[in-house]
Amino acid sequence: MLVIMTTLPATALAEIAQQLTTGGRGILAADESITTMSSRLEQEGVRASASARRDYRELLLTADGLSTWISGIILCDETFGQDLADGRAFPIAARELGVLPGIKVDAGTTALPGHDGALITEGLDGLAVRLASYADRGAAFAKWRAVFDVRTVTPYSAAANGHALARYAALCQQHAIVPIVEPEVLCTGDHDLAASATATRLALSAVFTALVDAGVDLTGIVLKPNFVTPGLDAGDVAPADIAAATYAVLRESVPDEVAGIAFLSGGHPTARVCAFLRELSAIDERPWPVTFSFGRALVSAALHTWGGTTSEVPAAQHVLLQNCRNASAAAEYAA
Repeated sequence: MLVIMTTLPATALAEIAQQLTTGGRGILAADESITTMSSRLEQEGVRASASARRDYRELLLTADGLSTWISGIILCDETFGQDLADGRAFPIAARELGVLPGIKVDAGTTALPGHDGALITEGLDGLAVRLASYADRGAAFAKWRAVFDVRTVTPYSAAANGHALARYAALCQQHAIVPIVEPEVLCTGDHDLAASATATRLALSAVFTALVDAGVDLTGIVLKPNFVTPGLDAGDVAPADIAAATYAVLRESVPDEVAGIAFLSGGHPTARVCAFLRELSAIDERPWPVTFSFGRALVSAALHTWGGTTSEVPAAQHVLLQNCRNASAAAEYAA
């Protein structure tokens, strides 16, 4: 068993985790890699550059009233080290604007040898040093994403990724940073609801076995899972049925002491993923608060509206805030 030596008491980590997931507020995922963000900018006719990526993330963070609906913002390493146009560092500005700054710390996925396309997330090498630096610069939380495909997930791939997530989470807590634990079962494909439930159950069970074995304090983490849904190429299922299937898997796999659950959007349209959250939030017997940690579902329309044009910043921020308001309204059933 790993002994956790935090520089903050466990109660402080729990308070931060609760702050991230309660009160109808959620977490804005603005942590796309340089490659991914550059591609999205270019698709909107914006020449990709460090300054363009900075301007776009500044647009998101400085939207007037963002903290009404957003508790935290996840940034990538590049943005975390940049300054706003007024000279404030992003993590400092975030705190001044009432939003907790977070940092994505994984290094992406690679093939898991011998396992037919299953993936493993990398980034543990040197992680302790990086976390110390992020903590010094004001990070309140971090995020690590493990990726599972319904077609390739196996007990071994689930255990391997669970082990990596547990090591990451333990290191975060050692550095007084709340870990967001993100085991994502992809919704790409034409699989049915039952297949998604089986894969999600396998992934979550492996992750929590590893977290407990590593001595991670579950009251000081945020779980960021997928909704249990059919593949995007399969037929639609009613949001109430999605919520019921998701809750059944979570209730079986997630310990009661977990501080909160912030769902990823996984490529589902904004209105639909908000409907999933609204139905799940309405389940009264949940032992944990539930909210959102959406990326594309909140920001894609804002990016398109902005298109790199300074005069369109207010309009883009209006679109962003409307999406955040809608997601918060769905989560407020859990408040």
